Amino acid sequence: MPKLRTLDQALEGLTDGMTLMIGGFLAVGSPETLVDEVIRRGVRDLTLIVNDTAMPDRGYGRLFANGQVSTLICCYMGMNPTAIAQKDEGKLAVELCPQGSLAERIRAGGAGLGGILTPTGVGTIAEEGKIKLELEGHTYLLELPLRADIALLRAHVADRAGNLVYRKSARNFNPLMAMAADYVVAEASEIRDIGGIDPDHVMTPGIFVDAVVGVS
Repeated sequence: MPKLRTLDQALEGLTDGMTLMIGGFLAVGSPETLVDEVIRRGVRDLTLIVNDTAMPDRGYGRLFANGQVSTLICCYMGMNPTAIAQKDEGKLAVELCPQGSLAERIRAGGAGLGGILTPTGVGTIAEEGKIKLELEGHTYLLELPLRADIALLRAHVADRAGNLVYRKSARNFNPLMAMAADYVVAEASEIRDIGGIDPDHVMTPGIFVDAVVGVS
């Protein structure tokens, strides 16, 4: 079924209090146009699951400057002083997670797993409040899966069926997040007809994508 939508159509279900996953690594591979629409709609009290906080004027980093995020799950905050200040002032609840663990938690959410076991963080502040298990002489933390109401992705090429191709390092968290949300929107620089992408080149199958938005 064709999935090409206007920007307004693609995000018509966005409301206050939702949990969003947004692809990107310090704004590389971040869906700037979709973030623009989130800002335009002015939704508040968002829970944001991202790799980092980007920069105040780039990517999803702008959501902090606009006061739209109340809860953050990420692995790095160092490039966004606005988000750091909000955390220090108690305006932003933050859960920091090692990057590999964050990726695996998202993957677990997409795969329907109950969580993952990892030695990463054992004996550090990362283990606080988490279940620890001893298996064959090793200690592991149980990291719980992550899912979102909506995932916003950035693709290089998409077809009208929602199949996606990413460009180089802009792939980052996008494929994992495509599997771990109830509703998935991808913006793409190039839109092709169905069959216009070599099946061997598809990185995210269209079955995971609900809407595609063409951007310049």
